[in-house]
Amino acid sequence: MARIMVRYWAAARDAAGVAQEELDAATLATALADVTERRGERLGAVLARCAFLVDDEPVGRRDPGSVTLREGAVVEVLPPFAGG
Repeated sequence: MARIMVRYWAAARDAAGVAQEELDAATLATALADVTERRGERLGAVLARCAFLVDDEPVGRRDPGSVTLREGAVVEVLPPFAGG
């Protein structure tokens, strides 16, 4: 397990009710499961549509279970946004 920081942006921040939080997780999948359990299914529904950065690197289409988190990692939760 690693102690990590999860930062929420836009709709994810609204659904989480906090801007960021620390937790212990070994993978991105365990981190997402933990925050969904803590914050509720409203956040879970938003997370299903989000993109993620781990230490400024895009996760892309990788399986969250395969994304290992190191001690001190920062996970950015980025909901889809519109603009032009």
